[in-house]
Amino acid sequence: MGRFQVVGATVVDGSGRDPADVDVTVEDGRFAQLGASGAHGEHFDAGGLTMTPGLIDAHVHLGLSSPIQPQFSFQLSAAEIAADIFATAGATLDAGFTTVRDTGGIDGGVVTTIAKGKVRGPRVLSCGPVQCQTGGHGYYGADWEPSELWSGHHVPGLCALSMMSGNADELRGNVREAFRRGASFLKLCVTGGVVSLHDRLTDTQFTVEEIAVAVQEAAARGTYVTVHAHNNDGIRNAIEAGARCVEHGTDLDESTATLMATRGIALVPTFAVVEQLLHDTAGAGLGESTRDRVLGVRERMAEALAVAKEAGVRIGLGSDLIGPAQDRRGEELKLRADLETPMEALVAATKTNAEILGLSGEVGVIAPGMQADFVLWKDNPLEDPKLFAEPANAVLVVQAGRVVKDVR
Repeated sequence: MGRFQVVGATVVDGSGRDPADVDVTVEDGRFAQLGASGAHGEHFDAGGLTMTPGLIDAHVHLGLSSPIQPQFSFQLSAAEIAADIFATAGATLDAGFTTVRDTGGIDGGVVTTIAKGKVRGPRVLSCGPVQCQTGGHGYYGADWEPSELWSGHHVPGLCALSMMSGNADELRGNVREAFRRGASFLKLCVTGGVVSLHDRLTDTQFTVEEIAVAVQEAAARGTYVTVHAHNNDGIRNAIEAGARCVEHGTDLDESTATLMATRGIALVPTFAVVEQLLHDTAGAGLGESTRDRVLGVRERMAEALAVAKEAGVRIGLGSDLIGPAQDRRGEELKLRADLETPMEALVAATKTNAEILGLSGEVGVIAPGMQADFVLWKDNPLEDPKLFAEPANAVLVVQAGRVVKDVR
């Protein structure tokens, strides 16, 4: 669309400022003006609705949109896996998320297909396959399966969960391959994980020297490394090596949080997946042992969030949902609003996430010159954060000035 105006909405611009009742003019895919305008063109009557920036999820797994264990044990066809991935991409838009950072599972063809508009989906930044150490978090081969067969679980151009490295030289080769296949940043697993077969949350993975290899390769391309990390030893190894972001941070302590704040390292907590695994482990295609591993994680992650805030760490927002049940991605904002304020949750999911993703100045706030990504919500989710969790409440979604959902 060329030029149009949204009239009558309560605008929450993503900066943390109080809401304002202003008209918003969009021209050539960008916000042109906030305030009354005599502009000609289409007008959207948004009386009684709340406008926010398009939401950003900094931790998604579009490539894990099928039940996990069947997907990686060759029980599903590539066609079914592709259908699940693209359905999840469309559902992500419908929930009000116009940008996501995929932290492992899709191959470059998915990003390209969405960007070309061949299927509905958000703007996607992807690390491609996760980088994990031999037998570490991210490896889902059976105990009996020789590790060199793991790459046979990839579907080129579609899904590629992880690449394994046994030493720094192998890691260097693997991250170069990830960039060749379209990665825009790197993700390393530096501790064990909840959804794991071969490790514990207390395990550390990759040495400082190995992590530094990935950081060096990322820096050579003007980008960064984020790390999956639950324990402080793994987080500190990543900090020493030069990583710029930490995912999860379940057991983050005060001294490590202070170090993160001093070095400008961001944290992306992930509460929605914890709730998902506690209440519907089977729905994600996982066994009861996974539920046992997640017990206590939510409480510890909430404590870590408080510790990080106190230390002044920049804190983003990610859902980390896995399996087919990824339609209620906004549940993450509701859960964060319970621990902070609804405004803080929204800012984390817009302005702060844009900064973490390197998109500050392009998306994340409603301001002149920014890309026109926005959502019109039924009622006011700042007064009732549960509205974020139900996709039907996002009645109009616009991405770069183009209407991608309209159920007003």
